[in-house]
Amino acid sequence: MIAIDIKNLNKSYENGLKALKNINLSVRSGEIFALLGPNGAGKSTLINIICGISKKTSGKVTIFGKDNILDYKFTRSKIGLVPQEIATDSFEKVINTLKFSRGLFNKVPSDEYLSFILKSLNLVTKKNNQIRTLSGGMKRRVMIAKALSHEPKILFLDEPTAGVDVNLRKTLWNFLNKLKKNGVTIFLTTHYIEEAENIADRIGIINNGEILITENKKKLIEKLGEKKIIITINSSHNKLSYITKKYQLKKNKNKLSYIYNSKKNIDLSASLLSDLVKSSVKIDDIEIEKSNLEEIFLNMVEK
Repeated sequence: MIAIDIKNLNKSYENGLKALKNINLSVRSGEIFALLGPNGAGKSTLINIICGISKKTSGKVTIFGKDNILDYKFTRSKIGLVPQEIATDSFEKVINTLKFSRGLFNKVPSDEYLSFILKSLNLVTKKNNQIRTLSGGMKRRVMIAKALSHEPKILFLDEPTAGVDVNLRKTLWNFLNKLKKNGVTIFLTTHYIEEAENIADRIGIINNGEILITENKKKLIEKLGEKKIIITINSSHNKLSYITKKYQLKKNKNKLSYIYNSKKNIDLSASLLSDLVKSSVKIDDIEIEKSNLEEIFLNMVEK
């Protein structure tokens, strides 16, 4: 089932700036989708339009098959949003702001559910504290708890772990995986490539208001990544220069590097090793390195 469906979405401003250009994107129910892009790429603008906070110039957005503007009561009830900025009543107690937020969506009171949220985000001991007394990381947890207070089916997280410690980041990752198992769709924007690489099912990359690619995380790394084989040798040989040229190896002292891109080249690593053995080149060690998501991201946005 498609949770979010975006067709030919555009956003332009009066000064001529085109923030979003013909965005077409679908996010399936129960998946974690991570949208990556540099500052100003259009990530927050896209989320704000989906959630009904900003107006689109043209195009269509549906949430579980319902238009996000025409059927706004239905669509907004299905959405929980954690914005970049912390925005809540700083003098209110944590538990009260969750109860208030839940009530706004006409949900019946549920101390059991709110306790589950507080426990999952390690906020139980802070539930009776005023929000203004909390640390930045704790306030971020409250924002996430608030977004989940009405049991949404889609959770939007706009840079949720910006400026927070490693412990909170990993706590959140574990919690998001629990939500996914319970059928919640998660739409995540982040600058932490490690975050997307760890928890996302699919990755989208946006730059200058355009979606460059959307792909399954593993397939994306396989398709656009490189594999580097580093061979450490302890002796040279007169045939080594021939082999280096044949396989376009990079040589640094006693290390030979063979780079294999699955999209462009044929993997000749087995043939390379065979030629080295036949030429009596002694091999001390073989290492294999694979590109990570950060390298792929940087290569795409810098083109």
